[in-house]
Amino acid sequence: MPNLSDFKILTFDTYGTLIDWESGIYNALLPLIERTDPAPDRNQALEVFGEEETHLELTQPGLIYSSLLSECYHAIAKRWNIEATNYEARIFGQSVKHWPAFPDSPAALQKLRQHYLMATLTNCDRISYMGSNARLEFEWDSIYTAQDAGSYKPALRNFEFLFERVRQDFGILPQEILHVAQSLTHDMVPATKMGMNTVWINRRHGQEGFGATIPPKEPYNIDWEFPSMKDFAEAVENKV
Repeated sequence: MPNLSDFKILTFDTYGTLIDWESGIYNALLPLIERTDPAPDRNQALEVFGEEETHLELTQPGLIYSSLLSECYHAIAKRWNIEATNYEARIFGQSVKHWPAFPDSPAALQKLRQHYLMATLTNCDRISYMGSNARLEFEWDSIYTAQDAGSYKPALRNFEFLFERVRQDFGILPQEILHVAQSLTHDMVPATKMGMNTVWINRRHGQEGFGATIPPKEPYNIDWEFPSMKDFAEAVENKV
């Protein structure tokens, strides 16, 4: 078992890990939810989103994330037998910039950057991510998006792209990368397949279900688990 101090770079999933995407998604879906009878509760709405988003990411991997979210909005509306306009769908597609950061994310990232290089491997697109980056108040050493990779996690192509870019950009080998994420399906499963060491930020501890992410269907490995970014950053500071 390696130590937290054995790695040169941390690669993060952003949404669900650093950005409270479930609150952002739910709030952006309210125009549909309020017209649904009976209205789904928060978990039900998030689970429907997770199913439709995953389907679109698999079947339309070349679609940039803002456009994929718009298609997702239409798919959810159809599922709930609600009429949705293209304008509403575009607003939902552009909602990423409004999704809030978890309160502990900015300070934790600043603490961690004292010990590692810092990068994100995100399913977002480049333009939408700019809004999230502003909320995180953080300057990454590198940002790797699904738009750059041409596919969406959990596709292994994204992690192969990550390995190649980290080697090119920093001269860092795969075994020197520690991947940090909340999503078991999008991150822990493929990271395990790629032989990566992982940190699970269990943001949904104490909550039922899987929220906006479909449950994992394949095995995965977790090397370290923390309930928050604050706890992870403190563990690094105590051990490095």
